[in-house]
Amino acid sequence: MDNLSYKTISVNKATAEKNWVVVDADSKILGRLASDIAKIMRGKNKPGFTPNVDCGDNVIVVNCDKVKMTGKKWTDKVYVTHTGYPGGQRKTTPTELKAKSSTLLVERAVRGMLPKGRLGRALFGNLFVYEGAEHPHEAQQPKEINL
Repeated sequence: MDNLSYKTISVNKATAEKNWVVVDADSKILGRLASDIAKIMRGKNKPGFTPNVDCGDNVIVVNCDKVKMTGKKWTDKVYVTHTGYPGGQRKTTPTELKAKSSTLLVERAVRGMLPKGRLGRALFGNLFVYEGAEHPHEAQQPKEINL
């Protein structure tokens, strides 16, 4: 019996097949959308998934201004950040965050579902979020994914 036939092949940066995908966020629930996007960005939907390598796809999210939240999360959910200075705790709600920029809402949800550390920061660069239905990435010929 040949032992080499059972060898696990790990994907590295050179052999990873990175594609471009478009996700329409119109009337999708934010948390479920973000978890699906994070899986695609990590590459967990591919058979050659390697946890320590950026082997996922580049994701374009359109219509992020039409995303939904269930229950009373628009007013009751609180995002807490700290500036690093004494008394620097800042609190915002999703309504305030959407008023500032609706792309921040989706970006923040997806970032929280990516790994922490240098790999997560590198993976976050593969996310492109837009408010309308148009995006400037037509040259990459992205595939539409229905979540």
